Amino acid sequence: MPLWLTEADVRSALEPLELIDAMEGALQALSAREVAQPVRTAIEIGDRSFFAVMPAFDGRRAILGAKLVSVAPANAERGIPTHLAAISLLDAVTGELLAVADGRYITEVRTAAASAVSVRHLARRDARVLAILGSGVQARSHREVLPAVRPFTEIRVWSPTAAHRERFAREDSGSACPIRATGSAEEAVRGADVIVLATNAVTPALDNRWVADGAHIIAIGACRVSQREIDPELVARAALFVDSRDAALAESGDVVQSIAEGRFGPAHIRAELGAVVAGRAPGRTSEVEVTLFKSLGQAIEDLVAADLAYRRAAAAGRGIRLTLT
Repeated sequence: MPLWLTEADVRSALEPLELIDAMEGALQALSAREVAQPVRTAIEIGDRSFFAVMPAFDGRRAILGAKLVSVAPANAERGIPTHLAAISLLDAVTGELLAVADGRYITEVRTAAASAVSVRHLARRDARVLAILGSGVQARSHREVLPAVRPFTEIRVWSPTAAHRERFAREDSGSACPIRATGSAEEAVRGADVIVLATNAVTPALDNRWVADGAHIIAIGACRVSQREIDPELVARAALFVDSRDAALAESGDVVQSIAEGRFGPAHIRAELGAVVAGRAPGRTSEVEVTLFKSLGQAIEDLVAADLAYRRAAAAGRGIRLTLT
């Protein structure tokens, strides 16, 4: 009988910080072509809203399944999450359904964990100032996870609504690392060592002129070819790394549009992050180089996290066993 895992079940089974190593392994397997995974299939369902199917199979680790995900930015005004998902895990030999897990929280924490992998391998060792553009779910998860890989001494946050960024700064007021809400995105970014774009922007929210030499940028939004979140001059300036080369060349407006404009070619993508993790591709080459990780989110990341949650929950007796026949 398959196991149904609610968000509460998933939360109880997953420790966000341990997912950093899990995502490192998932990205490495993807880049080593140990994973069969097509670029996600997406259907537009409204203004800036889409529904996508994300299947993957890792035969070596016996992980098979798919995520169904919907993205609807207007949900924020309805008081419900903008990203909703369900993840199905199947027996890798028989194809039988093993589990269905709520994927909202998995999407949240695996994204931050993959970003932490990029900081671990691409940010300067002496990175101490973190800037976060955005104050929503992903901004919070990155605030919680990234300090595990660099000892930040200052965190700055900016989002368009003053009340939201002030609340974000107050939420973690007891942290050893102070969080400061800034009056502008530029103020947050100037002099920052690591910059996280966690907004729902579909036009550039990060200006090349604000970014200091040596910074590491993490861009987790704008996953449609019609969307951009980064100044194209900055994309051209930076050493560009991606989670999936195939996905970046099919889905990322920051990459696809710049190529169409003749700013650079496909070879501007230096490497997939998993290849850097494995030592098969160079990462940062100097202390003054700007590095950019364009994270589109990959199915194998979701399935690795869901598989871990499933095994932990089953061992702990959590979840509901379903009878389908």
